Amino acid sequence: MTAVSDRPSTMEKSHEDARVNLPYLEDRLLGRWKDLRKIARDFARDPRIQRDPSLPMEQHRERVLEQLKILVTEAQVLRAFPERLGGKDDAGGGIAGFEELVAADPSLQIKAGVQWGLFCAAIHHLGTAEQHDRLLGAAMRLEVPGAFAMTEIGHGSDVASIATTATFNPETQEFDLHTPFRAAWKDYLGNAAKHGVAAVVFAQLITGGVNYGVHAFYVPVREINKDGSAGAMLPGVSSEDDGLKGGLNGIDNGRLAFDHVKVPLENLLARYGQVAEDGSYTSPIDSPGRRFFTMLGALVQGRVSLDGAAGSASKIALKTAITYGNQRRQFTGASETEETVLMDYQTHQRRLLPLLAEVYAGHFAHDSLLDLFHAVFSEEGMDTPESREDLETLAAALKPVSTWRALHTLQTAREACGGAGFMAENRLVQLRQDMDIYVTFEGDNTVLLQLVGKRLLSDYAKQFKGIDGINMARFVIERAGDTVLYKTPLNRAVQSILDTGSKRRSASELQEETTQRELLSGRVEAMVEKLAADLRPAFKMNQADGAALFNDHQVELIEAAKAHADLVQWEAFTKALTTIEDTETRTVLTWVRDLFAFTTLEKNLAWYLINGRLSAQRAETVTSYINRLLARLRPHAQDLIDAFGYDDDLVRATIISGVEQERQDEARGYFRTQRASGDAPRSEKSLKKTKR
Repeated sequence: MTAVSDRPSTMEKSHEDARVNLPYLEDRLLGRWKDLRKIARDFARDPRIQRDPSLPMEQHRERVLEQLKILVTEAQVLRAFPERLGGKDDAGGGIAGFEELVAADPSLQIKAGVQWGLFCAAIHHLGTAEQHDRLLGAAMRLEVPGAFAMTEIGHGSDVASIATTATFNPETQEFDLHTPFRAAWKDYLGNAAKHGVAAVVFAQLITGGVNYGVHAFYVPVREINKDGSAGAMLPGVSSEDDGLKGGLNGIDNGRLAFDHVKVPLENLLARYGQVAEDGSYTSPIDSPGRRFFTMLGALVQGRVSLDGAAGSASKIALKTAITYGNQRRQFTGASETEETVLMDYQTHQRRLLPLLAEVYAGHFAHDSLLDLFHAVFSEEGMDTPESREDLETLAAALKPVSTWRALHTLQTAREACGGAGFMAENRLVQLRQDMDIYVTFEGDNTVLLQLVGKRLLSDYAKQFKGIDGINMARFVIERAGDTVLYKTPLNRAVQSILDTGSKRRSASELQEETTQRELLSGRVEAMVEKLAADLRPAFKMNQADGAALFNDHQVELIEAAKAHADLVQWEAFTKALTTIEDTETRTVLTWVRDLFAFTTLEKNLAWYLINGRLSAQRAETVTSYINRLLARLRPHAQDLIDAFGYDDDLVRATIISGVEQERQDEARGYFRTQRASGDAPRSEKSLKKTKR
């Protein structure tokens, strides 16, 4: 039950006629793979695969393993894999289904991701056709639960520097897989503590005395019991249990180490690097750096999936908070007898509606990311180095934004629901705990944003490749003109003259799509240009001094990457608006897009003022117009969050099941009857007024 008890009285008359076409918008938001999302959500409603909050860690782990088996037999979890092995060659559809499982239990979503999105995907993308036939089928059917053994205790995001080695011996036709010291133990691995019977292990490939860098190996780690369960560790393999974690305790995370374990030559996943029987090494990619990033890029789907799952968690949080805010009443400021609905308070709108706008922007950006992922891995002719680089960069930009947003949204929603939000039955606290690690795994967010920043610098540098002296001089003069314009009061003065003291004119200008694009894109361009200029001396420095100079500008690099992510989301939202055919729905969504743009500007007003991109008057207009947008969107808040399609069975928060509305209706009815009967006691305040 998500009925809204009252519409606000503050709604502007000129916008009363605009209404969200809820069925239309819900269908539109389901997107390209809507049928698969519906199937996945139906499974998420199944009590068999939902989280049981009463279970301790060990029982929770076993329950999640059994849930994976249900998915194998009843859900379409193999869509991303080749048709000849039982899949559908549908990379995008596979992820679209998996990310919806977060509504059932984030532990289930992540353990499924470990099995099919990492372990199986590594065999699929890094292995040969022969290895697919020999190894992939059993892994896909969960007959071989597996771990993805990349991360080491001593090298988290720095995969290129991992210390585990795999040294080839031509005499035995085997690799010697070895963990040389404690910091080289593989850690935080799903399925490693109990359930995994094999692992894809990443190690430095050494043959003929040459280290050819990080490669992947298929390695059995446990015996398989007659009933199919995981048995004893195989010789030379050690395992430790990570134990109780801050969240996701339905996953048996653990550590693995290898003491000169023998791995047959045929178990080197050899799509991008092959070792012959005589120990000679060959690869279709000559550059070691490009080879390394190609291998890791083949596994980008983890980041794509996390981006979508984090968005789903944010939608669930806002569904709870906005629905509760439309039902819960507090204080009688606007009436002597009627308490005010929480969502009618501007401060409550300020807490939740900008987050709703961010979630919409993130949703449309994720759609773009998923389309690109599907094109690269499922559409003929699209798997090119350029498209892979674009995919890697886009995933590295969006995954940090969405996962940080999920934590902030869950915490804000918890606080917006007061003490009720802290109760386990309303899921917000548990979801917050489970989502916490999303900002770290599949690439630490800060490290990923560095990758984005470096790509921005690289693309900026390409502008000058092959440029002659005359055009370079023209470029410098143009940029110098921009610098003069924005570093002096001239531009701000022009804005003030154009606005002639009118806040309405200022707001009208900032509402323009072209103005928003210029402000958001201009910030990225200016930040990248400044970074490039500041880092240019590094090319003439020795390694140590160059690294020190880069280190001095890391924070600026991250900020530029964040600004780029803001622009990407705004562009995706703006593009999506052109596909909304229902006029009134498009009008409301345009306000949501504007709210995203204005709150983004507001967060960065200091930069825009310091760099002369906004006048003081327009900067003031940003905040005042946000308040106007909040009033416009207030009547549509429930429809906008309901449109994502997360009903009560998916959200599973007691406070939006109807009980709060019943409590409020009972209380209002009680006091209304009491007043009508004349039996209501007089207040002390009214008594004092009478005496005066």
